[in-house]
Amino acid sequence: MAKVSSIERNNKRKRMTAQYAEKRKKLKAIADNEALPMEERFAARLKLAALPRNSSKVRIRNRCEVTGRPRAYYRKLKMSRISLRDLAAMGQIPGMVKSSW
Repeated sequence: MAKVSSIERNNKRKRMTAQYAEKRKKLKAIADNEALPMEERFAARLKLAALPRNSSKVRIRNRCEVTGRPRAYYRKLKMSRISLRDLAAMGQIPGMVKSSW
């Protein structure tokens, strides 16, 4: 089980990303528009840099929904390989069986 503080920090980042998403999108559109003058684009970049770092989407870490483990994460199932194996062994995931050959 991951530290509760790590999980909460990641949840805070998710909330901040959602909060600043629209503002960040508008500023990026201005900054990337080459038809606008250089000064206006630069001002948009400065405003973008002034936003909180944790409001950026790339700072969010994929974590297991069951344990909070940050590594070996399956995006489709939103869980780590270890918790996936445990749930499959207990028969909690429909259609998943232990392979043998």
